[in-house]
Amino acid sequence: MNRSKSILFIPDFSHIYIEKRIKSHPLTDQILHRFPGAIKIEIDHYKDIFNRPRQNFFIQKNTQKLILAEKKDQRIYPGAEVCHDFGNKHFYYTSSILNCIYNCDYCYLQGMFPSSNIVIFVNIEDFFSDVEALLEKHPVYLAISYDTDLLAFENIVSFTSKWINFAQNHFDLKIEVRTKSVNYSAVQHLPPSENVILAWTVSPDEVIKKYEPKTPSLNGRLQAIKKAMNDGWKVRLCFDPLLHIKNWRQHYKECIDRTFVMLPPDKIEDISIGVFRMSREYLKNIRKNRTDSALIYYPFECKDGVYQYPDHITRQLIEYVFQLLSSRFPSEKIYI
Repeated sequence: MNRSKSILFIPDFSHIYIEKRIKSHPLTDQILHRFPGAIKIEIDHYKDIFNRPRQNFFIQKNTQKLILAEKKDQRIYPGAEVCHDFGNKHFYYTSSILNCIYNCDYCYLQGMFPSSNIVIFVNIEDFFSDVEALLEKHPVYLAISYDTDLLAFENIVSFTSKWINFAQNHFDLKIEVRTKSVNYSAVQHLPPSENVILAWTVSPDEVIKKYEPKTPSLNGRLQAIKKAMNDGWKVRLCFDPLLHIKNWRQHYKECIDRTFVMLPPDKIEDISIGVFRMSREYLKNIRKNRTDSALIYYPFECKDGVYQYPDHITRQLIEYVFQLLSSRFPSEKIYI
C-alpha cells in the first residue's frame, strides 16, 4: 500500500470508552456502528481515562483507543500568538477532536496531552451554539483543525462536513480546515463555500518520510489539493513548519517546484510560512519520554517561553522559501 492510499485506512480502535451521559447521542450510535467488533466500556468522564497518571503518549500511539465524550466547559478559544491570523481581527480556534492519527515528530500534541488516545466530543451542536453567540458580537475567523486532523477522521465522524454546512449558513463566520489528509473525497459532494478555506500542509518528501509518519506523500496531497481547486474551493498552502534538515535548500526547492508544476497560482487563496516553534513546557514533556527523534533534540533556543531555531537559521529558512514562493505567487498574499 502506498502512503497516499494508506491515509484512507481507518484505525482499528479495539477499545472504545463512552461517557455514560452521551451513550444515547445520535453521533455516538453512528461512530459505534463503524466499529462493531470494538470492546465498549462506559465511563463517567473522559478525563478519567485521558488524564490518567503515568501514561506513555508514544507507546499508546501504537494502539490508539477511542473515547467518546461531551465537551462541557470552554469550547472556543482565542487564537494563539504563534499561529497566523491571516489578517483576521477576531481569530479563534476550537477542537471537537483531541489528538491525531498521524505521528509527526514536531507535533506539539505530544507534549500537550498526557495520552495519545483519540477523544471525540460528540456534542457538536454545543460548539455551534457557542460560535453563534460569538457571532452576535462580531465576525469570527475560526480554525477548526489544530489539535487534530479533522478531515482525516471524516470517515469516522463527519465533523468537517458539519462545520462546512454550518459556515454556509453563517456568513460572518470564516473557517479554516487545516489538514495533511488526502481524504478530500469525503467532502467533495459539498458545494464550495466563500467562507471556508481548505488549508493543506505542504512538506518536502524528505520531511514527510523522516518526520511525518503515516501521512500522505507530497504527490498525494497535491493531487487532493488540485481536485479541491478544480471544484472551486478556496485553498491555502501552509509551508509550516519549515525544518532545518540536511540539504534543506534542495528539498524545499524541489517541493515548491513540484507544487507549482501541479497547482495554478491563480487558484491559490494564500500561502503561509512558519518555522518550527514549540512551547517550552511541551518540548520538555516530549523529551522526557521520546528518544527516537533527532529533531526533538536539536539545540533550539528558548525565547519568551517558546523553543525555536536560532535567529540566523530562522531568517535563512524564511528568506529562502519566501524568495522561491514570491517568484511565482503574489508576495502580499504570503503570510509569515
